[in-house]
Formats: sequence, structure tokens, C-alpha cells
Amino acid sequence: MTAELVRGQNHPLSQARLEIRISAGTPIVAVAALGDENGRIHGAEWVAHPGAPTQPGLEVPRQAAADHRLAVDLDAVPEAVHRVSVLLALPVGGTGPVRFGAVAAPFVAVTGLDGGEVASYTITGLEAESAVVALELYRRQGAWKVRAVGQGYAGGLAELLTDQQLSQAHQLAGSINDAVSQGLARSVQAPPPRTADGDRSRQTAAPALGQDQGGTAPQPGPVPPVSPYGGQPPGGPGQPAPQQPSYPGSTPDPDAVPQPSAPTAGGPIDYSHPRRQNAAPPPPPPTAPPAAPGQPAQPVAGDATGWSMEERLYNQVWGMFEDLARTTAAYRSAVDFAESRMDKELEQVLSDPRSRIGGQGDAAREAARARHTQLVAQAREALDRDLAQLAAEADVVEPALPPAYARWDNPAWHAYRVPMEIPMALRLGDLHLPEADRIRIPMLVRLPLERGLWIDSGAAGSSDGSFTDSHTMSRLAMETAVAHAARLLAVYPAGEFTVHVIDPAGSGAQPLAPLVQTGVLAAPPALGAAGVADVLGRLTQRVDLVQMAVRGGAADSLPPGFDTSQQLLIVNDFPHGFDDRAVNQLRYLADEGPAFGVHLMMVADREQSSGYGPLLDPLWRSLLRLTPVADDHLADPWVGHAWTYEPSLVPPGSQVLQQVLSQVVTARTKFT
Repeated sequence: MTAELVRGQNHPLSQARLEIRISAGTPIVAVAALGDENGRIHGAEWVAHPGAPTQPGLEVPRQAAADHRLAVDLDAVPEAVHRVSVLLALPVGGTGPVRFGAVAAPFVAVTGLDGGEVASYTITGLEAESAVVALELYRRQGAWKVRAVGQGYAGGLAELLTDQQLSQAHQLAGSINDAVSQGLARSVQAPPPRTADGDRSRQTAAPALGQDQGGTAPQPGPVPPVSPYGGQPPGGPGQPAPQQPSYPGSTPDPDAVPQPSAPTAGGPIDYSHPRRQNAAPPPPPPTAPPAAPGQPAQPVAGDATGWSMEERLYNQVWGMFEDLARTTAAYRSAVDFAESRMDKELEQVLSDPRSRIGGQGDAAREAARARHTQLVAQAREALDRDLAQLAAEADVVEPALPPAYARWDNPAWHAYRVPMEIPMALRLGDLHLPEADRIRIPMLVRLPLERGLWIDSGAAGSSDGSFTDSHTMSRLAMETAVAHAARLLAVYPAGEFTVHVIDPAGSGAQPLAPLVQTGVLAAPPALGAAGVADVLGRLTQRVDLVQMAVRGGAADSLPPGFDTSQQLLIVNDFPHGFDDRAVNQLRYLADEGPAFGVHLMMVADREQSSGYGPLLDPLWRSLLRLTPVADDHLADPWVGHAWTYEPSLVPPGSQVLQQVLSQVVTARTKFT
């Protein structure tokens, strides 16, 4: 029976090999620290963190995520260790929440390798704290116990580690934050959470456990309902979003203080969707007959809550993404359990001299391998069942997607018309896992873009093992950038999106031809150092002007004729043509631009800018890295799987790009 702990309560542990499962509803950092009998951490080598994920008896995830699994082997920790502390912290330097009081209460569970829950603890009562000691495993009179701690620190990891008597606390906290920042740069942006009462019913993925495994996987702790319909607010899920600036085409200022509006009758205010504050979203229409008993429900496009088909499809895609992540995690966990169990049984056979040799030993080894095969087969059967359901859903969802969500080969583009409103999101490519290679999940990002894009043109191996030379990669990277820019131009209303291009050496002339020939660019691509300085100077001045107007409360006093459209700057062949001043302006646009309507798309090889040293590291970390070829560098926000990303490119020989851009130019001419 599971022990539900409260702060300060303890519970005995009967197993040495454990998993600690964490669910927080927002990406957090998980750290495990080893302490002596007085709780002191003797050095950085006693801490397992994303930069050094393994220590004796410990393994933690390599990045921030909403869900974590920590592996603990109490028999493998050094004799001097009497305490294992589980530390949680909110990532710093990003756009997420900065205090635990603004997010759902984290839930921590200690489980056996079979998934059976031993003890759980919901960490309540946190407010301004940004780091917390969740629980500790401690040794007392030769036996191990778990204690719920819940001690929070407003000063973050540095203050927490200092309180744990670690001499180099600030240095270690800095290295942890750096490792997390690098991980966040490769993470897919967390989707808006769905409401508990408005979400559609989806089959929950659980580990495929045999009858002798003694339990099921624990479910995450309760998360307060939050609206799924606004964009991810800068403060994170569950936190009020800042008020929007009043000038057209702008995005929220991440430094602004949220100002909630006055409550009205009918229930709590939903700040993330200000025009739909008092009504729950309508349920999806019943467009399919109910399934026969014992049969899975027939998939239906738009089978999610939402105020429009676009919102329902958006929520459905994220539901498929989450389902695939979790069912794959359950399968991998079950396989890991089967392997660890077989290893333990074989170790027991070898440790007994009576069964080490002879027929009895051979029979025991064969029985252990047979149980391993059976458990893996059960896990695969459960995975295949879930994958079949997801594949059927993907087959009906993909053809129903609107142009903003659809691949370039979708027939929706043949009926394309310039929209009158900005869509919720944009498709940047597809994501898939090796266990489910046939299922492609659309990678959707909210609009307006909350971070810039980096199309990596560095020579690298693709996911199929092939290698592409640097010249070909540079061309493919620019083609990818053009496809993304064309999609952005196509999904915005006429005159509400403007694209600038910096191509100092003119090396991107051929891939840029569709943008140049159709006339959708604000001006011809800027060449040479003079062109770089001119474009960067104008966009920097624009950000300065809008920033002063918005923060000064005078957003309606912008100069007459001011272009309020969203601006996209494509930079090719960086750092060619850039001096120190231009580099600083570029970093400024990457940091401040998205909040004030200026977005950055870098097409660059990071190694080519290594001469600037660590000066540009924050720039690369602030951008979402995409690749022009299939590559497994992105991670989901739930369990941190390495997902293979494939860009959304125009099929060879297709004229859809030119046709779409021509309509954009025509609509822009009528608009002006």
C-alpha cells in the first residue's frame, strides 16, 4: 500500500533499487545529492545533475522536463553516504516561471523497479521559492527510510547547496544552470496544459507489467486545471500572462508585471484567454459512432476541446505527442525492469556455488532468460496496441489539418487563400521516435514566435547514418529557412508580416530565389558589411522605439506610418560580414526582439563563429535549433526523449511555394 507522506513524515524502504518519479506540470531541474551522516555534501562529485548525470548509485535526467525518473541503487552508494537528497529547481534565464508558487504543486513518488509505488509526497505550501529539497533517503541503524522534506529556498540552487554545506555551491549552481540552458535550447516548447474537465478521454499509457511484478505505474499528482487555449505565458503554465501591448502585431513584454483584470460573475478568471473568461470550451462534436464493447474508439479529426476546429486540431496534435512520449517511456521502463530483473536472477545463480555449474544452474539461467523474454513481449504487445491506435489517429488528423499545420504536400495548400486572422500555431516539421518510426507528429509552435530559430548549417551525420558535406548542408539549410519564412508569410494576414534578409557574401542567392523573384521581401538581400550594418541598425532602432513606447505606457503614440507588422530577419552565412558592433546588435535582437515584434532566423554553423569564444553561447542557447536533415536532437517537455526532427520542405519539382507567395504578394498589393 502506498504511503502518502506529509512534510516531515518518514517511511521505511524495503528495496535498494528504486525509481524516484517527479511530475511538476512545468519543466524543472532534478538533482540528487549525496550527504554524510550530518547531511554535508563533501564536493561537486557528490552531486548528480544534468551536467554530470551519473554518480555512484545515482542517475538523473540530462535536462529540464515536466516529468522525471531518477534511478537510485542504495547498495551502490559509498559507505560514507548516509543521505540521498532529491533537489528540484526551476530553470533560470528563460521565459518560464521563477517561483514554485506560480505553478502546480510538484508531485514526487518513490517506486520499485516494477512500478509499484512505495511512498509519495505532494510538495505544497511553496510561494517565492525557486528551489526545494523534495525528499531524502537516509540510512538509520543499517536500514534506509524516505522522509518528505519540502524545504524551499528563494535564492535558488546556490542558496540550497550552500545550506547543504557545499563549499563551492555557487560554482556548481552555475554549471548546473549552464547545462540546463543547453538542454532547453534543444527542447520542444511545452504545450499549453489542457483542463481537467474539458480534456478528451485518452488511453493512459502504463508499463506492461506481468502478474508477478506487483503493481502498476504511479499516476502523476493532481494538477490544477489551466486553460489550454492561450499561448504558453512567459511565466509558465498556470501563471497569469502579462497584458498585451496595445500596438498591433506586438508580443508580450516578458519583464512586465501581470495585471489581472477584475473578476466577473461566473467563475474564476482565465488570464490566458481574456475574451473567453467565464465559459468552458465546448466539447468536440460527436462525429463518430461509439465503438463496440472491447473495441478501441474510432479516431476522429478534431477530437479535442476547443472553440474552433483549429483549436481542437491543435490540442489533438499535442495530445498525440504526449501520448506517444508517455507510452514509449512506459515501454522503455518495462524493458529496463525486465533486464535488471534478469541480471539480478543471474547474479543470484552465480553467487550460489551449488547452482553455479551443472544442470540446476543451466535451468535457472534459462528460466531467467525466459521470464525476460516474456516481460519484454508483454511490454511490446502493449506498445504495439497503443501505437496502432495513434497511427490510426494520425491517418485521419493529417489530411484535416489547415495550411498552417499541414505539410507542403497536403492538398490544403492547393485551396490556399491569404488568411484574415493569425493562426494559433505554425508547423516547423515532424517528430518521431525509433519505436514508432511510421508515426509522424507535427511539430507546432505558437504564434507569434516566442524565440528565434537557428537552422544549423554545420556538416553532420543524419539519423540514417549518412553524412552531408558542408557546402550541401549550407544550401539545404537556406532552403529550409526559405520554406519556414514562406510559411510564416503565408499564414499571416496581408501586410502583417515582413521579411528581411542578410546575405553578406551572396552565397544564398539560389535558395532565396523564390522570395526574391516573387517580391515578398521588404528589400533585396543585404550584401557586405555595409548592408549588415544598415539592416541591423534599422531593426535595432525599431525594437528600441517600440520598447520605450510600450514600457512607457504610450504605445498609441508611435510615429505616423510606423510599420506595426511582425518582422523576421534571416541571417545567412554568419559571421561573415559581422564586426563586434554587429554581433552585439544581433544578440540584442535575439534577446529583446521577440517581445516587440522582431524575430530572428539564423542560418549558421556554430563552429564558424568559435572565434568569438563564449560571447555567443547565450545567443545559440536562446534560439530553437533546427536542422535541414533528419536529426535526433530535440526533446519533449515530459520525459525528455530524444526525438528525430525532420524539416517541413517543399516536395522536389512542386510549384506550391511560388503559387502561395504569389498570392501573398497579390493580397499585399490590394491591402496597400
